[in-house]
Amino acid sequence: MLGRVKTARRRYLALPVLTVLFAAVGCASTDVDAPSPRGEAARHCRALHRELPKTVEGLERGTAEPVSDFTAVWGDPAVTLRCGVSKPDVLTYGSEHYNPTADAAAVDGVQWLFEKQDDGYRFTTVLRKVYVEVTVPGKYAPEVDVLTDLAGAVKKTVPAGV
Repeated sequence: MLGRVKTARRRYLALPVLTVLFAAVGCASTDVDAPSPRGEAARHCRALHRELPKTVEGLERGTAEPVSDFTAVWGDPAVTLRCGVSKPDVLTYGSEHYNPTADAAAVDGVQWLFEKQDDGYRFTTVLRKVYVEVTVPGKYAPEVDVLTDLAGAVKKTVPAGV
């Protein structure tokens, strides 16, 4: 009889342990350098975080590490969003990277700066109160397509202006 009780206890303990293991394996996280905006910029970024879609171009939203209201990720490899980043070097006058004709285009009412990376593109909002950066791996070409899923949330929560 005592042997049956021990076996039953092991089964009851094994189920929660296996559940936690499977959940940990299924929920991969992505390391993202979280910005640290303050004041009004932080408020806009938190509002944006609440409005971000669960999917972007069919990619499920994941977990960014460290967890932050200023970052979000989708897919693997991850499409990453960082809100409250610094002004891109290419737009800083006097910088060796300054380019007054930097590539920028509107996607659904939001102006984005396009910067080619080794693998994909980095897009950064311009003419908004806060800079929002989206990095898209080349695997998801045409990379610009993810911006259509993000533009509405940006437009709703990050006011136009400089």
